[in-house]
Amino acid sequence: MRASRLLTILMLLQTRGRMSAPALADELEVSIRTLYRDIDQLSAAGVPVYAERGRAGGFQLLDGWRTRLTGLTPAEAQAMFLAGLPGPAAQLGLGDAMAAAQLKLLAALPADWQANARRVSSRFHLDPVGWYRSAAPTDHLPAVAEAVWGERRLKIRYDSWRGTVERELDPLGLVLKAGDWYLVGRVGGDPRTYRLSNILDLTVLDASFVRPGDFTLADYWTASTRRFEAEIQRGQALVRLSPRGLTLLRNFGLTPVEPAAAEADGWARVLLPIESVETAANELLRLGAEAEVIEPAALRDRLAETAHRLAALYAAASAQA
Repeated sequence: MRASRLLTILMLLQTRGRMSAPALADELEVSIRTLYRDIDQLSAAGVPVYAERGRAGGFQLLDGWRTRLTGLTPAEAQAMFLAGLPGPAAQLGLGDAMAAAQLKLLAALPADWQANARRVSSRFHLDPVGWYRSAAPTDHLPAVAEAVWGERRLKIRYDSWRGTVERELDPLGLVLKAGDWYLVGRVGGDPRTYRLSNILDLTVLDASFVRPGDFTLADYWTASTRRFEAEIQRGQALVRLSPRGLTLLRNFGLTPVEPAAAEADGWARVLLPIESVETAANELLRLGAEAEVIEPAALRDRLAETAHRLAALYAAASAQA
């Protein structure tokens, strides 16, 4: 336990610079007295840590001194290589930087860990784009990423469902979801989400902005996606599915409201959340004759109408042949 604590102190001072005794003790969840004993132990081991007195004082490492210790466990080192998505990194203009960072991480790892870290990237590859889809255009991605990092305001012309709009916004972050990039930008006082491929024109302005201290990108995205899903799922559909239909349902990523209820003939009934009759019809058409809509009647009628039109279309084509 103490060895882990000493390593944590070393990593904190190396990454954050000078830290006060109370701040270090809070990070480690130990008493001030225990912290002082740990500092003495580091000094005795030859680590050049020293203290400066006064209100702005604290402990820090000698300028220019670095340790080759990373504090990573073997599993953590492997996770670092698994987390490096080569496609998105290249889209952000960071492909070379990611390769260089991984090389530096390898150099800092003990020799017997290096092979395991390399083995991860040679055996696992993460591809965030769905089947039969190409990644959305990312023409503006490097400029947006630079504005996010440099806290520079953006002016965009955006193709929204209401039409083309113009906005000036504070870019707070970028999110990659299912192969598509999204920009989270603050307009006025509220963060909003913009699909990057819908940005028609973009200008990075000279004006800067102050990032809100209480904003966390991951928390915003989680709350935003939950709210979006709750808003668009306005109804439910009762559907009968064959055994193959159930398999297709899972393959297409459609999630029932509750577990399927089996019937005597091997089919099953499921309750599916739907956004609208039109959207649900487009989704359920992929299941073909392996699915039968029971309710709502409007959705059942829409599918029946589409089936009749398809039958007429192919009957006419067969007659001409």
